[in-house]
Amino acid sequence: MTGSAVVLVAVAALTSCTADGGGHDDRPGHAVPSAASGTLEQLAERAECTPDIQTEAEELRQANCSTKYGRYVLATFSTDRGQREWINSAKDYGGSYLVGRKWVAVAEPEVITALRGRLGGEVETAAPHQSGGGEGTSGHHGS
Repeated sequence: MTGSAVVLVAVAALTSCTADGGGHDDRPGHAVPSAASGTLEQLAERAECTPDIQTEAEELRQANCSTKYGRYVLATFSTDRGQREWINSAKDYGGSYLVGRKWVAVAEPEVITALRGRLGGEVETAAPHQSGGGEGTSGHHGS
């Protein structure tokens, strides 16, 4: 998938950045909603983002978003398998991922926490691979 390579570059760049912090109203005492579904535009609207589309391909669509919570990458996939393959490859770069059915958001942990209050989904984290390692990394950091 050539689109995956483009997205992975965006993920690598994003995970090396820090988001502007700030208080997140969604965190304290609020239940996590059911995982959102819909098009990239519908998900972005629910997350209060005007998406800047970066990749428009049959198997995936990817946009950069910037909101009061911080910056993140939002991607949607045509298949569950394509999504899982993308996530498994992206985890080589480390980072935090908010995962719903056929979509994923990639950002700093604070941004993921805020987005989860709007989009639901499950949080997955990964540490970047060390060079020369052959072992896979489970990379779950815990909160």
